[in-house]
Amino acid sequence: MRAHVSRIASATGVPAAGDTGLRSDAALNRRRVLEAARALFASCGIDVPMATIARRAGVGVATLYRRFPTREALVRAVFSDEFSAYAAVVDDALADDDPWRGFCRAIESVCTSQVHERGFNDAFLSSFPDAVGFERERQRVEEGFAEVIRRAKAAGRLRQDFDLSDLTLILLANRGVIDDAATAPAASRRLVAHLLRSFETGRAEPARPLPPPAPLGLGRLPRTPGE
Repeated sequence: MRAHVSRIASATGVPAAGDTGLRSDAALNRRRVLEAARALFASCGIDVPMATIARRAGVGVATLYRRFPTREALVRAVFSDEFSAYAAVVDDALADDDPWRGFCRAIESVCTSQVHERGFNDAFLSSFPDAVGFERERQRVEEGFAEVIRRAKAAGRLRQDFDLSDLTLILLANRGVIDDAATAPAASRRLVAHLLRSFETGRAEPARPLPPPAPLGLGRLPRTPGE
């Protein structure tokens, strides 16, 4: 009888009475996994064990893998909005009539994003060679940013020796100053301002003032493991 009801539901497009609860449970489990993964990626990095994510979400490991068969699939699902936001940053930079301003805003935007969503930036800087969709989205961002760089150079405002790979250096440097949540925003703004000054050439007007210094002392430097 249940099979008969299911066939009727399939034929009519109306879910069987018993299917609604199952589908709701599946959606709830998926949401729990995504929320747990986002929190753990932010606090522990994207290499956190899948079993830990499942435990945090309150689901079985088998359930997690049914929804997300690979870590790459889970990472991509967790950060789908962030990928869209990065692509929008690049699109906005390319639409700016002032190539140098577009370049600066792009750098400032991705570094600000890194302050608030470190997990995504760790994912963005990681290699997932088997995750075709993930790599395709990242390649789109990189190609767009390469054009932002080209336009800023053509305008005579960006150093000719600036390379696309320097974007990775910027993100790595910025990641190094954002461990302390209390000082991260100010430290990031200050660092980015220093970096943009060093990248600029042919300045026609006085340099913009730097943002206020972050409350950092040498005592805030991370300790070497084992000390």
